[in-house]
Amino acid sequence: MPRFSPVRGIRYAADDLALVTAPPYDVIDDQERAALVARHPHNVVRIDLPVGGADPYTDAAATLRTWRDGGVLATDDTSLYLYRMTALGHSTLGVIGALGLEPPGTGDVLPHEHTTPKAKSDRLDLLRATTTNLSPVWGLSLATGLSKLLDVERAQELGRWEDDDGVLHELWRVADAATVASVVDTVASAPVVIADGHHRYETCLAFGDERPDLPGAGATLCYVVELVEDQLTVHPIHRLIDGVRIDDLLGALATEFDVGAPDPTEGLAVVTTDGTRSLRRRFDDDAIDSVVLDRALATLEGHTVAYQHGVEHVEAAVRRGDAVAGVLLRPPTVAQIAATAHARAKMPPKSTFFWPKPRTGTVLRSLEDPA
Repeated sequence: MPRFSPVRGIRYAADDLALVTAPPYDVIDDQERAALVARHPHNVVRIDLPVGGADPYTDAAATLRTWRDGGVLATDDTSLYLYRMTALGHSTLGVIGALGLEPPGTGDVLPHEHTTPKAKSDRLDLLRATTTNLSPVWGLSLATGLSKLLDVERAQELGRWEDDDGVLHELWRVADAATVASVVDTVASAPVVIADGHHRYETCLAFGDERPDLPGAGATLCYVVELVEDQLTVHPIHRLIDGVRIDDLLGALATEFDVGAPDPTEGLAVVTTDGTRSLRRRFDDDAIDSVVLDRALATLEGHTVAYQHGVEHVEAAVRRGDAVAGVLLRPPTVAQIAATAHARAKMPPKSTFFWPKPRTGTVLRSLEDPA
């Protein structure tokens, strides 16, 4: 079963978390990074997404040391952390601790979906320089009842702030030995599925092989949420198709879908320069939309697929000529995600977009002094 443990969390000692935390590094463009840097001299983006200079990773590590030595960042005694995100009336509550690293296919930390190729050198170079987990990966626990153990009323409140998207973030510390033991035992009682942060998890695995001498290199910081309907909001990730003629694409889609009338209402559709038309699945099975689309596209040669959030962005890309067409998908249900996890299967790449996203900078973890 998974290994899960409390950590000696590294946190901002006094700074307003609204000013110093940041979105995940891979959704920050140059303009947003500049805005975050201008927002506060201690914004975590200076460490988590270093740029410029002869060696930005060494610079990031130096900044991290300066902040720790100067009291900007403080280190707690061994603890777990409760973290809640609330948006549009829906909340996600989970626990931050250290999740033991397991190579894929060898244990009970399970990949959620196939990953697309992505350079890991940036995150690996940063981890080599800082020897610190700067943000948690997101894991979904199959342990029933985990949410009920996460009692914010009995925890130490550390911060409450709203981000630029109107998401309310709240952070608490839990140091009570009995509560920590109960949560740790529960997480360790069932598999954990990596929902977000696959590449960072794989980077930590690679680094652990490089530096087995570091006491914390066998685990990574992880935000664990129970895999249940009332804890998760799942958005779709749509597809942009290019490199083929539109008639050939529509022919491939017809192997799995009936192309219907314009202005669809159910969310499954194909977007072309002639407008948006509904897609209706021809076969009644339990497969998620991305699996069915992959089956259809397998009959097509020479095409490329890109991934895009937001219907309006798909429509704009097609209008600009960036793609021959877009395919709008529906998100998998939590029940489908759970069934896939229990079967130890994987979804196609970019099948789910869990939202909101945890902020970087809430809790950090040193691999040299983890607990």
